[in-house]
Parts: sequence; C-alpha cells; structure tokens
Amino acid sequence: MHSAIPVPLVLLLATAASAGGNIYKYVEKDGTVIYTNVPRGQARAARKVEGEFRPAPPPGAPARVTSRSSARLEPYDAFIETAAVRYRIPAALVRAVMHAESAFDPNALSHVGASGLMQLMPATAQDMYVKDIFDPMENIEGGVRYLRVLANEFEGDMVKMVAAYNAGPEAVKKYKGQVPPYPETQAYVRKVIALYRQYKSQD
Repeated sequence: MHSAIPVPLVLLLATAASAGGNIYKYVEKDGTVIYTNVPRGQARAARKVEGEFRPAPPPGAPARVTSRSSARLEPYDAFIETAAVRYRIPAALVRAVMHAESAFDPNALSHVGASGLMQLMPATAQDMYVKDIFDPMENIEGGVRYLRVLANEFEGDMVKMVAAYNAGPEAVKKYKGQVPPYPETQAYVRKVIALYRQYKSQD
C-alpha cells in the first residue's frame, strides 16, 4: 500500500533501516507503538528493536506461488483465515496481497514508510485501529479490515479493490472506476490477480 502520506517517525525508521542504523520503539499512553531511530534516553522509554528491517519488494516485481513462498506464508496463515472470515474477504485474496506487498516478511519497509506484512501506511494503520504496525496479527487484521472497507466502497469488485489498495481509493474514483494509468499500479493489479488465482486453485 503506497497511497497515504507517511508520518515522520516512520520516515525516520525507513531511513535508519536503509542506512543500517538502530531502530527503537516505545509505547504511548494509549498503547500505540512508535518506531524511531532516536537512541535510548532521547525517546520515552525507547527500547532497541531486535532484528533487521528489509526493503519491501517492488509492487510490480514478478511473483508466483512456490514451495518457498508457501513456507514463508505458513506462520501467518491462521491469522489470515481468522481475519478473512471476520471481514468476509477471500483468504486467497489476502494471501495474494500479502505476497505482493511484503513477500511474507513482517519487517518489510517500503521507501515511503509502508510497513509490515500487508504494507500498511501509518495513517491507514491508525484508521484500522492498528496500534503496533509490526505486530503480524495486528497488521494482518488491519490490512484485511481495510480490504473490507474497499470492498464496501467498490461493491466487491476485486480489481478496483486491489487498485485502490495500491494507489488509493480516490485515484480509482478519479479514473471512473478504472485501474489508474500508473505503471506501478497496473503491474501491481496484474500481479495480485495472478497470485489470487494461484492461491484460489489451492483451496
């Protein structure tokens, strides 16, 4: 997901990750988790995050379902199934979006600050009640909830939903329900629909 404007702290996170710097997190009073490259002592109760943040795959990069991708998916499949049932979204579509967005890497970051398995933008994560964007269960829940919002907005039209997930719903509306003529979005839609068909054939 790449449409919304990232908040500065996530930009700092992306910059620090690309530079190989340390990442810290702290928890706000309302439970929201903030990630930052500000060292301990300069951020409230900041704690160094273990692990490595990696660039998310380009939206248009080729992808297909393989034994390797299936193995990477497996730890998150129960979360996917639960959220898919709750929000009445095909689990195969959730798998396809997650595959395209992050290749099942919970620490994936895009250059604009989209984060986690389904590459939520900070503003979208907040709107979907996600407190910790790098918590796999919360991130998946928020991503599938957002797919439900898009399904409601575009009357369940999967192509429009997928295009809106990448470019934003306003872009789809601007082009009167067509896939926006952005090379990234056009490639992304083709990729997700192809992955959806592969995952659907496994059901």
